[in-house]
Amino acid sequence: MKTFLKLSAVVGILALAAFATTGCNTVEGMGEDLSAGGDAIADTSRDVRD
Repeated sequence: MKTFLKLSAVVGILALAAFATTGCNTVEGMGEDLSAGGDAIADTSRDVRD
């Protein structure tokens, strides 16, 4: 049972990584996406603070 859970976790992580990299297409695109996400978080933080 423990082996099945470990295998399921690994498969799930690999699937998420595949979907994430497919959506970004390139490492540069992934960097831009992460930067945009960080900007959105910073903007929201400023809005809540003010």
